[in-house]
Amino acid sequence: MPYLQKNSRPIPILITGAHRSGTTWVGKMLAAAPQTAYISEPLNVLHRRGVFRADVNHWYTYITEENETKYLPAFQELLKFQYHPFAELISLRSRKDILRMGRDLAIFVNGKFRDQRALIKDPFAVFSAAWFAKKLNCQIVFTIRHPAGFASSLKRLNWPFDFHHLLEQPMLMHEYLEKDRVDMEKIQADDIVGQSALLWRMVYRQVHTALGLFPHFKIVRHEDLSLDPVTGYKSLYDSLGLNFTDNVRETILNSSSSENPSELSKKKVHSVKLNSRANMDNWKKRLAADEITRIRKMTEDVSHLFYSDIEW
Repeated sequence: MPYLQKNSRPIPILITGAHRSGTTWVGKMLAAAPQTAYISEPLNVLHRRGVFRADVNHWYTYITEENETKYLPAFQELLKFQYHPFAELISLRSRKDILRMGRDLAIFVNGKFRDQRALIKDPFAVFSAAWFAKKLNCQIVFTIRHPAGFASSLKRLNWPFDFHHLLEQPMLMHEYLEKDRVDMEKIQADDIVGQSALLWRMVYRQVHTALGLFPHFKIVRHEDLSLDPVTGYKSLYDSLGLNFTDNVRETILNSSSSENPSELSKKKVHSVKLNSRANMDNWKKRLAADEITRIRKMTEDVSHLFYSDIEW
């Protein structure tokens, strides 16, 4: 497909999927391409106001034509690399915030003057992927991780999920998640494994639906990239029209080397330097047998679409 829009602007790319499913790794590896400008999580409720000026009140915000007026102008500005320094300045609270502002401003300036493709990494856009494709002409890449791997990551980090962020979005509930209402309402606040399985099921049921409606959307499995990173990323680069250079190859090898740790420090949860092969099976050590059985039972109506019996 052509990688320029009718207005001669480069076509943007959206990397999305459940959080802790590899979106950061995939995003960072694609950001090694000289044509891309990496923009992280505008739909994060704690996003940087200089990057994206619209308010975001819910995790996994669902955007459609019915509510797009709140978000569309801000995304159109983002894709044109229009940074908002004054909005960012009033939000600064620490030295780290100042450094982030400098980083983001440099990305936007570089993106504008080098005519780069906006590369948006945002797991919280997963329910809105069709809108990103139709309204913003984004190429869509979904990442997926084994449901037990996903659950074990959230359990290790002690990251619960508050389903009120979904329940309080009427359009999202009506169109996709009404059948899950009871499960969301009764899940316990400290049941991270159960929360993870339920969230995985809902997210990837919707991903499967989107892939059926939009066959040109792409999906990459975290496990496949972990087993053979260079081949997997080379294929993804080719499908997105990105240049797979020697520098890109070295970046990928460096991120997945067997010399990297097999477990990330909890202080560096967004690091992408990991022994990718060793990390694949960490969930088998982190989770008890009954937890694995429960996750499989809760997700089996969707997980079989992406993972075989032998992968359990």
